[in-house]
Amino acid sequence: MANKQTRRIFLKRTFGSFLTVLGLSSGGYLYANRIEPSLLDIQKLQIKHPLIPNSFDGIKIIQFSDTHLGFQYNLHQFNKLVEKINLLKPDIILFTGDLMDEPNQYTEINKLIPILKKLHAPLGKYCIFGNHDHGGYGSDIYRNIMETTDFTVLLNESAPIKLKDGSTIYLLGIDDAMLGKPNLPLTLKNVPKDTFKILLSHAPDLAETASQYPVHWQLSGHSHGGQIKIPFFGALVTPPFAQIYPEGLYSIGENNPLSLYVNRGIGTTRLPFRFMSKPELSIFTLKAEK
Repeated sequence: MANKQTRRIFLKRTFGSFLTVLGLSSGGYLYANRIEPSLLDIQKLQIKHPLIPNSFDGIKIIQFSDTHLGFQYNLHQFNKLVEKINLLKPDIILFTGDLMDEPNQYTEINKLIPILKKLHAPLGKYCIFGNHDHGGYGSDIYRNIMETTDFTVLLNESAPIKLKDGSTIYLLGIDDAMLGKPNLPLTLKNVPKDTFKILLSHAPDLAETASQYPVHWQLSGHSHGGQIKIPFFGALVTPPFAQIYPEGLYSIGENNPLSLYVNRGIGTTRLPFRFMSKPELSIFTLKAEK
Protein backbone atom coordinates (compact mmCIF):
# COMPACT_ATOMS: atom_id res chain seq x y z
CA MET A 1 0.00 0.00 0.00
CA ALA A 2 2.85 2.41 0.83
CA ASN A 3 4.39 1.85 -2.62
CA LYS A 4 1.07 2.58 -4.34
CA GLN A 5 0.62 5.79 -2.35
CA THR A 6 4.18 6.87 -3.12
CA ARG A 7 3.64 6.23 -6.82
CA ARG A 8 0.34 8.13 -6.75
CA ILE A 9 1.98 11.14 -5.09
CA PHE A 10 4.85 11.00 -7.59
CA LEU A 11 2.49 10.91 -10.57
CA LYS A 12 0.44 13.81 -9.20
CA ARG A 13 3.59 15.88 -8.76
CA THR A 14 4.81 14.93 -12.24
CA PHE A 15 1.43 15.85 -13.72
CA GLY A 16 1.46 19.15 -11.82
CA SER A 17 4.93 19.98 -13.11
CA PHE A 18 3.84 19.11 -16.63
CA LEU A 19 0.82 21.42 -16.50
CA THR A 20 2.99 24.18 -15.08
CA VAL A 21 5.38 23.85 -18.03
CA LEU A 22 2.45 24.05 -20.43
CA GLY A 23 1.34 27.22 -18.64
CA LEU A 24 -1.92 25.56 -17.55
CA SER A 25 -3.21 26.33 -21.02
CA SER A 26 -6.09 24.36 -22.50
CA GLY A 27 -4.27 24.41 -25.84
CA GLY A 28 -1.17 22.81 -24.37
CA TYR A 29 -3.23 20.20 -22.55
CA LEU A 30 -5.16 19.36 -25.72
CA TYR A 31 -1.97 19.05 -27.78
CA ALA A 32 -0.25 16.70 -25.32
CA ASN A 33 -3.38 14.64 -24.58
CA ARG A 34 -5.03 14.40 -28.01
CA ILE A 35 -2.80 15.63 -30.81
CA GLU A 36 0.78 14.45 -30.29
CA PRO A 37 -0.25 10.93 -29.17
CA SER A 38 -2.09 10.55 -32.50
CA LEU A 39 0.87 11.66 -34.63
CA LEU A 40 3.24 9.09 -36.11
CA ASP A 41 6.92 9.66 -36.78
CA ILE A 42 8.42 7.19 -39.27
CA GLN A 43 12.16 6.73 -38.81
CA LYS A 44 14.16 5.10 -41.62
CA LEU A 45 17.60 3.63 -40.93
CA GLN A 46 20.10 1.35 -42.63
CA ILE A 47 21.58 -1.64 -40.85
CA LYS A 48 25.04 -2.19 -42.32
CA HIS A 49 27.46 -4.95 -41.41
CA PRO A 50 30.06 -7.14 -43.18
CA LEU A 51 28.31 -10.31 -41.92
CA ILE A 52 25.03 -9.46 -43.66
CA PRO A 53 24.86 -11.80 -46.70
CA ASN A 54 24.56 -10.17 -50.12
CA SER A 55 21.17 -11.82 -50.67
CA PHE A 56 19.80 -9.93 -47.63
CA ASP A 57 20.73 -6.58 -49.17
CA GLY A 58 17.57 -4.46 -49.28
CA ILE A 59 15.51 -6.62 -46.90
CA LYS A 60 13.06 -4.36 -45.02
CA ILE A 61 12.35 -4.75 -41.30
CA ILE A 62 9.62 -2.81 -39.50
CA GLN A 63 9.68 -2.45 -35.71
CA PHE A 64 6.75 -1.26 -33.64
CA SER A 65 6.56 -1.25 -29.86
CA ASP A 66 4.67 -0.31 -26.69
CA THR A 67 1.13 0.02 -27.99
CA HIS A 68 -0.32 -0.20 -24.44
CA LEU A 69 -3.78 -0.96 -25.78
CA GLY A 70 -6.52 -0.15 -23.31
CA PHE A 71 -4.97 2.88 -21.64
CA GLN A 72 -5.21 5.68 -24.19
CA TYR A 73 -4.59 3.81 -27.43
CA ASN A 74 -7.60 2.03 -28.95
CA LEU A 75 -8.28 -0.64 -31.58
CA HIS A 76 -9.42 1.87 -34.20
CA GLN A 77 -6.03 3.57 -33.99
CA PHE A 78 -4.24 0.23 -33.94
CA ASN A 79 -6.08 -0.95 -37.05
CA LYS A 80 -4.91 2.16 -38.91
CA LEU A 81 -1.34 1.44 -37.78
CA VAL A 82 -1.58 -2.14 -39.08
CA GLU A 83 -2.85 -0.87 -42.44
CA LYS A 84 0.06 1.58 -42.65
CA ILE A 85 2.59 -1.16 -41.82
CA ASN A 86 1.17 -3.43 -44.52
CA LEU A 87 1.30 -0.62 -47.09
CA LEU A 88 5.04 -0.29 -46.37
CA LYS A 89 5.49 -3.96 -47.45
CA PRO A 90 7.92 -5.18 -44.80
CA ASP A 91 9.80 -8.45 -45.23
CA ILE A 92 10.03 -8.91 -41.45
CA ILE A 93 7.87 -7.44 -38.66
CA LEU A 94 9.17 -7.08 -35.11
CA PHE A 95 7.16 -6.17 -32.01
CA THR A 96 9.30 -5.29 -29.01
CA GLY A 97 6.81 -5.60 -26.16
CA ASP A 98 3.96 -4.06 -24.12
CA LEU A 99 0.97 -4.90 -26.29
CA MET A 100 -1.73 -4.17 -23.70
CA ASP A 101 -1.41 -1.89 -20.71
CA GLU A 102 -3.12 -4.40 -18.38
CA PRO A 103 -3.54 -7.79 -20.11
CA ASN A 104 -5.82 -9.35 -17.49
CA GLN A 105 -8.13 -6.30 -17.59
CA TYR A 106 -8.30 -5.98 -21.38
CA THR A 107 -11.79 -6.87 -22.68
CA GLU A 108 -11.36 -6.66 -26.47
CA ILE A 109 -9.00 -9.55 -27.18
CA ASN A 110 -11.49 -11.10 -29.63
CA LYS A 111 -11.39 -7.88 -31.68
CA LEU A 112 -7.62 -7.48 -31.33
CA ILE A 113 -6.72 -10.91 -32.72
CA PRO A 114 -8.11 -10.37 -36.28
CA ILE A 115 -6.29 -7.04 -36.51
CA LEU A 116 -2.93 -8.52 -35.49
CA LYS A 117 -3.50 -11.42 -37.87
CA LYS A 118 -3.76 -8.98 -40.81
CA LEU A 119 -0.09 -8.00 -40.42
CA HIS A 120 1.84 -9.59 -43.28
CA ALA A 121 5.57 -10.20 -43.66
CA PRO A 122 6.89 -12.96 -45.95
CA LEU A 123 9.96 -13.66 -43.80
CA GLY A 124 8.02 -13.76 -40.56
CA LYS A 125 6.57 -11.85 -37.60
CA TYR A 126 8.49 -11.97 -34.30
CA CYS A 127 7.94 -10.58 -30.82
CA ILE A 128 9.30 -10.48 -27.28
CA PHE A 129 7.87 -9.84 -23.82
CA GLY A 130 7.73 -6.39 -22.24
CA ASN A 131 7.10 -5.70 -18.57
CA HIS A 132 3.39 -5.00 -19.14
CA ASP A 133 3.02 -8.30 -21.03
CA HIS A 134 4.12 -10.10 -17.87
CA GLY A 135 2.32 -7.75 -15.47
CA GLY A 136 -1.03 -8.66 -13.94
CA TYR A 137 -0.54 -12.36 -14.69
CA GLY A 138 -0.56 -11.51 -18.38
CA SER A 139 2.28 -13.74 -19.63
CA ASP A 140 0.06 -16.55 -20.95
CA ILE A 141 -2.53 -14.10 -22.28
CA TYR A 142 0.11 -12.28 -24.32
CA ARG A 143 1.78 -15.45 -25.59
CA ASN A 144 -1.56 -16.94 -26.69
CA ILE A 145 -2.54 -13.77 -28.56
CA MET A 146 0.77 -13.50 -30.40
CA GLU A 147 1.02 -17.19 -31.31
CA THR A 148 -2.61 -17.21 -32.48
CA THR A 149 -1.81 -14.32 -34.83
CA ASP A 150 1.25 -16.06 -36.35
CA PHE A 151 3.94 -14.24 -34.39
CA THR A 152 6.96 -16.23 -33.22
CA VAL A 153 7.48 -15.46 -29.53
CA LEU A 154 11.19 -15.34 -28.66
CA LEU A 155 11.67 -15.95 -24.95
CA ASN A 156 15.43 -16.32 -24.45
CA GLU A 157 15.44 -17.98 -27.86
CA SER A 158 16.91 -17.49 -31.31
CA ALA A 159 15.34 -17.82 -34.75
CA PRO A 160 17.17 -18.17 -38.08
CA ILE A 161 15.95 -16.07 -40.99
CA LYS A 162 16.91 -18.10 -44.05
CA LEU A 163 16.58 -17.19 -47.73
CA LYS A 164 16.21 -19.60 -50.66
CA ASP A 165 19.96 -19.55 -51.39
CA GLY A 166 20.64 -20.83 -47.86
CA SER A 167 22.07 -17.56 -46.52
CA THR A 168 21.02 -16.84 -42.93
CA ILE A 169 20.88 -14.16 -40.27
CA TYR A 170 19.64 -14.67 -36.70
CA LEU A 171 17.06 -12.94 -34.54
CA LEU A 172 17.61 -13.21 -30.79
CA GLY A 173 14.88 -12.45 -28.27
CA ILE A 174 15.41 -12.08 -24.53
CA ASP A 175 12.93 -11.81 -21.71
CA ASP A 176 11.98 -8.52 -20.08
CA ALA A 177 14.45 -7.12 -17.54
CA MET A 178 11.90 -5.83 -15.02
CA LEU A 179 9.49 -8.73 -14.60
CA GLY A 180 11.13 -11.54 -16.56
CA LYS A 181 14.38 -13.46 -16.53
CA PRO A 182 16.57 -12.41 -19.46
CA ASN A 183 19.25 -14.95 -20.33
CA LEU A 184 21.49 -13.93 -23.20
CA PRO A 185 23.92 -16.90 -23.01
CA LEU A 186 20.94 -19.28 -23.32
CA THR A 187 19.58 -17.23 -26.21
CA LEU A 188 22.91 -17.48 -28.06
CA LYS A 189 23.20 -21.22 -27.54
CA ASN A 190 23.67 -23.04 -30.88
CA VAL A 191 23.84 -19.74 -32.82
CA PRO A 192 26.89 -19.73 -35.13
CA LYS A 193 29.41 -17.03 -34.23
CA ASP A 194 30.05 -15.99 -37.82
CA THR A 195 26.41 -15.01 -38.57
CA PHE A 196 24.81 -11.57 -38.32
CA LYS A 197 22.63 -11.23 -35.21
CA ILE A 198 19.90 -8.79 -34.21
CA LEU A 199 18.86 -8.85 -30.54
CA LEU A 200 15.35 -7.89 -29.45
CA SER A 201 15.28 -6.63 -25.87
CA HIS A 202 12.37 -4.63 -24.50
CA ALA A 203 14.77 -2.94 -22.08
CA PRO A 204 17.37 -0.81 -23.91
CA ASP A 205 19.86 -0.58 -21.05
CA LEU A 206 20.60 -4.30 -21.35
CA ALA A 207 22.75 -3.23 -24.30
CA GLU A 208 25.51 -2.67 -21.73
CA THR A 209 25.57 -6.44 -21.21
CA ALA A 210 24.79 -7.39 -24.82
CA SER A 211 27.81 -5.43 -26.06
CA GLN A 212 30.02 -8.01 -24.34
CA TYR A 213 28.60 -10.81 -26.52
CA PRO A 214 28.79 -11.49 -30.29
CA VAL A 215 25.65 -9.42 -30.98
CA HIS A 216 25.71 -6.79 -33.73
CA TRP A 217 22.48 -4.80 -33.37
CA GLN A 218 19.90 -4.45 -30.60
CA LEU A 219 16.35 -3.15 -31.08
CA SER A 220 14.43 -1.99 -28.01
CA GLY A 221 11.42 -0.01 -26.78
CA HIS A 222 10.16 0.51 -23.21
CA SER A 223 11.26 4.15 -22.75
CA HIS A 224 8.52 5.88 -24.83
CA GLY A 225 11.35 8.34 -25.51
CA GLY A 226 10.59 9.78 -22.07
CA GLN A 227 6.94 10.31 -23.18
CA ILE A 228 6.91 13.83 -21.72
CA LYS A 229 9.98 15.98 -22.37
CA ILE A 230 10.56 19.49 -21.11
CA PRO A 231 12.63 21.94 -23.20
CA PHE A 232 16.18 22.36 -21.84
CA PHE A 233 15.45 19.73 -19.19
CA GLY A 234 14.65 16.49 -20.97
CA ALA A 235 12.36 13.63 -20.00
CA LEU A 236 10.33 14.01 -16.81
CA VAL A 237 10.32 10.25 -16.23
CA THR A 238 12.34 7.38 -17.66
CA PRO A 239 11.54 3.87 -16.47
CA PRO A 240 14.09 1.45 -14.98
CA PHE A 241 16.30 -0.15 -17.65
CA ALA A 242 15.71 2.80 -20.03
CA GLN A 243 17.65 5.52 -18.23
CA ILE A 244 21.00 5.23 -20.01
CA TYR A 245 19.59 4.89 -23.53
CA PRO A 246 16.15 6.58 -23.78
CA GLU A 247 15.70 6.95 -27.56
CA GLY A 248 17.38 6.82 -30.93
CA LEU A 249 20.62 5.31 -32.19
CA TYR A 250 23.68 4.50 -30.08
CA SER A 251 27.03 2.81 -30.61
CA ILE A 252 28.19 0.88 -27.54
CA GLY A 253 31.68 -0.49 -26.99
CA GLU A 254 34.98 0.16 -28.73
CA ASN A 255 36.04 -2.96 -30.64
CA ASN A 256 33.21 -4.18 -32.87
CA PRO A 257 30.67 -1.89 -31.17
CA LEU A 258 27.05 -2.89 -30.71
CA SER A 259 24.51 -0.67 -32.49
CA LEU A 260 21.41 0.00 -30.36
CA TYR A 261 18.20 1.55 -31.61
CA VAL A 262 15.51 2.57 -29.10
CA ASN A 263 12.02 3.04 -30.53
CA ARG A 264 9.74 5.58 -28.75
CA GLY A 265 6.72 3.28 -28.97
CA ILE A 266 3.15 3.94 -30.04
CA GLY A 267 0.96 4.31 -26.95
CA THR A 268 1.22 5.90 -23.52
CA THR A 269 1.17 4.60 -19.95
CA ARG A 270 0.76 6.03 -16.44
CA LEU A 271 -0.02 9.51 -17.83
CA PRO A 272 -2.16 9.94 -21.01
CA PHE A 273 0.21 12.47 -22.60
CA ARG A 274 3.04 12.77 -25.08
CA PHE A 275 5.02 15.97 -25.38
CA MET A 276 8.08 16.33 -27.64
CA SER A 277 8.09 12.53 -27.98
CA LYS A 278 5.92 11.48 -30.92
CA PRO A 279 4.85 7.87 -31.42
CA GLU A 280 7.29 6.07 -33.70
CA LEU A 281 7.44 3.40 -36.36
CA SER A 282 10.97 2.28 -37.27
CA ILE A 283 11.93 0.99 -40.73
CA PHE A 284 15.30 -0.72 -41.12
CA THR A 285 16.85 -1.71 -44.44
CA LEU A 286 19.63 -4.30 -44.38
CA LYS A 287 22.77 -3.44 -46.29
CA ALA A 288 25.59 -5.87 -47.01
CA GLU A 289 28.84 -4.03 -46.32
CA LYS A 290 31.76 -5.70 -48.07
